[in-house]
Amino acid sequence: MSDVGEPFSSQRKRRGISAGRGKTAGRGTKGQGARKSGGVRPGFEGGQMPIYMRLPHLGGFKSHRPKAEVVYTGQLSLVKKTTIDSTSLHEAGLVSSPFNNVKLILGGEVAGKKEVKLQAASQAAQKALKKAGGSFTAVDRLARSKQSPKSDKK
Repeated sequence: MSDVGEPFSSQRKRRGISAGRGKTAGRGTKGQGARKSGGVRPGFEGGQMPIYMRLPHLGGFKSHRPKAEVVYTGQLSLVKKTTIDSTSLHEAGLVSSPFNNVKLILGGEVAGKKEVKLQAASQAAQKALKKAGGSFTAVDRLARSKQSPKSDKK
């Protein structure tokens, strides 16, 4: 694209005093840094307690338990079916996956008689369902198939 090239050529070290980077070759005079295998490890601060040891270490534990997705009672009207489960909620776009745990929480009015089959529901949500003539049943979450789609082709 351009013939300009680099703004300056690189300096060749250890090629005589007149070359500009001769004699000590930018290492200064004597000391640990001037030796061929000299230098200190990364993070060494000359004997002072290093920053990575002065700061507190982060502990704790991140739970491997899958978090339940939340659906509110007012959102149940978006599902046209009378029997509501995680698959129908996924089809309505209320949960990201039919295989996740889903918990029903009170938030809005329950419109119509709904039979809800989910993993969990708050007591207030269960009362609101019963008041509207519906029911709640706790079920286990859907299990993903153990077989991969590639192995079906055999």
